[in-house]
Amino acid sequence: MTDLLHSKIIGSGKPLVILHGLFGMLDNWQGLAKEFGQFFETHIVDQRNHGRSFHANAHNYELMCADLLTYLDANGLDKVFLLGHSMGGKTAMLFATMYPERVEKLVVVDIAPKYYAPHHQEILAGLHAIENAAITSRKEADIILAKHFPQIGIRQFLLKNLYWKTKEELCFKFNLKVLSNEIKHVGEPLIDDAIFYEPTLFVDGQNSNYILPEDQELIETHFPDAQIVEVAKAGHWVHAENPTDFFEEVSRFLIY
Repeated sequence: MTDLLHSKIIGSGKPLVILHGLFGMLDNWQGLAKEFGQFFETHIVDQRNHGRSFHANAHNYELMCADLLTYLDANGLDKVFLLGHSMGGKTAMLFATMYPERVEKLVVVDIAPKYYAPHHQEILAGLHAIENAAITSRKEADIILAKHFPQIGIRQFLLKNLYWKTKEELCFKFNLKVLSNEIKHVGEPLIDDAIFYEPTLFVDGQNSNYILPEDQELIETHFPDAQIVEVAKAGHWVHAENPTDFFEEVSRFLIY
């Protein structure tokens, strides 16, 4: 039997599928999923090697697209609204260009179709330090992470992945070993001839540098019917830092 991605389904209406970013999980989207659930049958999904989905030895966008196709088929979803953040946005972009007949509208959150050099070294070092420390509390984990990077918001985001594997052992839900080994694939660009002609929304965080003004030409090459909107008072985790404006922009695009 093929491994099926773990998900949570909220609301009713046209289907909306949401893909989280690197080191994330569907739990990060539950609040917004309840909002979207007023209008859509909202599927929040754990991608491979994250959350409660299966762990595998390989992690790349072709495989994540295959996982998503299997998920859509298993749930009888012929055509969906597809939303992805960061790594999930890269999955969503590639999927939409590979299977355009399955995507009615596409939303890409704070990521462009370009190449990104590896930039998670400090995060990975902190996460490995936690794994090697045999911690017994989230407070211990936070103290270790703080030695590697000061941003409390990112630390809190990462620490949500901790769970009690046994009464004595805290572990991460994501597959740290494989994600570390495969991190080079996370920044890969969209292939040159990939094009999606249907309506596409790129959501940019005002305080983020993931989407730059010079990226607009590349975005429009791959997505001729694209628009880019900026959400104020938000960085890379746009949906978490300004969920109200994010929800308004995305729901307006999807509904009208």
